[in-house]
Amino acid sequence: MARKIWWITCRCITTRIASSTRWICRWIKSEKPGCAADSDVSISHSARLRQRLLQAAPVKAPGVYDGLSALLVEQAGFECAFLSGACLAFSRFGRPDMGLVSASEVAETVAILRDRVSLPLIVDMDTGFGNALNVQRTVRDFERAGASALQLEDQLAPKRCGHMAGKSVIQTREMVGKIHAALDARHDPDTIIIARTDALGVNGFDDAVERAERYLEAGADALFIEAPKTVEQMREIGARFGTRTPLVHNLVEGGNSPLDDIDELQQLGYRIALYPAALLHRFTPLATQLLAEILRSGSTAALRPDMYDLGDMNRLLGAEELLKAGKAYDCGD
Repeated sequence: MARKIWWITCRCITTRIASSTRWICRWIKSEKPGCAADSDVSISHSARLRQRLLQAAPVKAPGVYDGLSALLVEQAGFECAFLSGACLAFSRFGRPDMGLVSASEVAETVAILRDRVSLPLIVDMDTGFGNALNVQRTVRDFERAGASALQLEDQLAPKRCGHMAGKSVIQTREMVGKIHAALDARHDPDTIIIARTDALGVNGFDDAVERAERYLEAGADALFIEAPKTVEQMREIGARFGTRTPLVHNLVEGGNSPLDDIDELQQLGYRIALYPAALLHRFTPLATQLLAEILRSGSTAALRPDMYDLGDMNRLLGAEELLKAGKAYDCGD
């Protein structure tokens, strides 16, 4: 009898362990109910971006600001998206990029994007929203919300668009401290910390390069020297840093940088090409045209051939899939 009880007890324990293991497997990779493909568990979005940056071809990252824009970028086939502080200010608040967006508003947007898309997200964290301790909280909040990479800049708050005049920058040592704080705060070692300097437009090229050197020594994972004025400056930046760390370039329509050819960027050693406001720069004149037509004629008929209708939007957004999911979860008679 004792042996039988022992055997039954062992059998129950084994069954519970197996059941728990299957549950953990589903938690890790929910689309597969068993452990047959455990070795195939997808790596994190941060690790995917790190691996992609090992390739010579630059990553193209259009600026996004809400679920729809992020979905469009993902469905178009891009490997990465950039949550631009400028785009968030433009779209959500109708304001220029002058440091008016709060950290909590950015974190909320990151969470919305991460819920809708799986591609890596580079997130603009501006100046970190305060001192080094504020930077740490910002890193934790943004990373927890779903950021893959965080862009931290050395402007003096309140900041402004990097291609606008009148910027100010903090001392190099303060930015170095912020970089250390960001690195210490991140939970995932694959989360990429991008150090951006705006010193070129304030103190000149030499100071910008020297700052970039210090920021790299501090442990930054990538460098972003904002708004170089000549191709020669970009060439020098690439020669000095391009083989040592990923370089970021901002392609701003109407901005100060002289180069927007992706092949030339690759030749110069740049690995990330940001298109921070391209979608809104295109959408806005189209919306203005549409509104003018409605005001004039009271109808959208003249522009309808170039518009999506309700069915188009539902197909884009996956309405049919949601309806099917709803039916699958309906446990009624």
